[in-house]
Amino acid sequence: MIASLVEVKNVHKRFSGVYALNDVSLSISPGEIRCLAGENGSGKSSLIKIIAGVCQPDEGQIILNGHLYEHLRPIDAIHEGIQVIYQDFSLFPNLTVVENLAINSQLEQGRKLVSWTDMERTAQSALAYIKVDIPLRSKVGNLSVANKQLVAIARALLHNAKLIIMDEPTTTLTHNEIDSLFEVISELKSEGIATLFVSHKLREVLDISEKLTIFRNGRKVSEGETGEYDEDSITYHMTGRRISGNQFAFNGTNDGIPLLSVDRLGRKEAFENVSFDLFPGEIIGITGLLGSGRTELALTLFGMLSASSGRTIIDGREVLIDSVDSAMRTGIAYIPEDRLSEGLFLERSIGDNIIASILDRIKTRMKFIDFKKAAGIIKTWINTLKIATPSSENPARSLSGGNQQRVVLAKWLAAKSRIFILNGPTVGVDVGSKLEIHTRLRRLASNGVGIIIMSDDMPEVVQNCNRVFVMHKGQIVREYRDDFDEDQLLSQMESLK
Repeated sequence: MIASLVEVKNVHKRFSGVYALNDVSLSISPGEIRCLAGENGSGKSSLIKIIAGVCQPDEGQIILNGHLYEHLRPIDAIHEGIQVIYQDFSLFPNLTVVENLAINSQLEQGRKLVSWTDMERTAQSALAYIKVDIPLRSKVGNLSVANKQLVAIARALLHNAKLIIMDEPTTTLTHNEIDSLFEVISELKSEGIATLFVSHKLREVLDISEKLTIFRNGRKVSEGETGEYDEDSITYHMTGRRISGNQFAFNGTNDGIPLLSVDRLGRKEAFENVSFDLFPGEIIGITGLLGSGRTELALTLFGMLSASSGRTIIDGREVLIDSVDSAMRTGIAYIPEDRLSEGLFLERSIGDNIIASILDRIKTRMKFIDFKKAAGIIKTWINTLKIATPSSENPARSLSGGNQQRVVLAKWLAAKSRIFILNGPTVGVDVGSKLEIHTRLRRLASNGVGIIIMSDDMPEVVQNCNRVFVMHKGQIVREYRDDFDEDQLLSQMESLK
């Protein structure tokens, strides 16, 4: 057996004269589970694309299975057993699960006529391998983000892979699904298949990987056995600074009139009898397994879905929220789980995205946009949230995940919303950006804004919420106040499986 499956030697890559990778070397052995860690823009994605043949290095060598490639093409990488699951899944949203899973097999066999029986058999075996059950005839575009991720993983495992590169594969998965994925990775290891695992979730990095490589600003700054690291040391190497994990302290009171009251709210076949209060300055968390109803609850509070029972009360007055417009008028903002398809106009400029929610407020008497006023607002929020971009005219698509999330946040901050509902607020966001987002949320709370964080990222929930509600099968089954920790929440989650 060869000593190294993949060897990257002294690779350099520049874009417009700026180093994306600077003298990077990496070696991956058969059956190895390695994690690649680093903030957005550290060079992780560039290295993945070079190994996959999508991007060519300016200098250095790429050796796959002992073969030196002067010009590695994607088809060469595939033939060498390299499979990549990119962060955007690279799925066909207009095709069914069956078609997405089996299309490559049909093409490889050179079939001119489709065999639906063979396709379904292929799709079923792929999903069975990772122990999930997704309707085969469902269109991928209609699936949840979590199920899209699972379909992408299943498709990668169909091929004769020797190395599977997973770029943030657990971003939207629940604990059950993450456990299943880790079991798959362990099974792959036993078969000699290597995994290069990219993640911002440091606990996962420590749980699944055997070796760890850390990038910062295009350079490899640390590498070794995973047992040599802890979360604090990984964070330090990634960011170059020590980050405090202080818990959020609610300085208000629960004795006055709530900013938001949800009274026995329900939606058929989604959730029922949900009641809670949100006070000014509070950050409350809502967590639960996939199917708990938390996302449907968020969409109902924001008027994207209609409630079938119960009441919503703001500042002591019952309100009817039957549309997004009515939710916005009451001061509610919603930051969705999937910012790419639900939170941003990707092809529009960063500036256009920031002012999208306040167009009526920046019109002149003649009903035209006051561009001078708009430019001032855009500049303020880019500076305030430290959105890394050379120009506000660049499309939102050009930003990293953390900066895209800041643009979504800026949109609602510009609207002066009083109630923020955040569904997975730091999904796919690096450690540094996550800290800045959490800091901003705490500042909002200190100014009397009420915040609801819906997340299954337990460290995020524990560090930033003064109360946490656990949902299961559409109902709130437990409330934690003040003194709670990750172990308690994880134990509660385990009991609901």
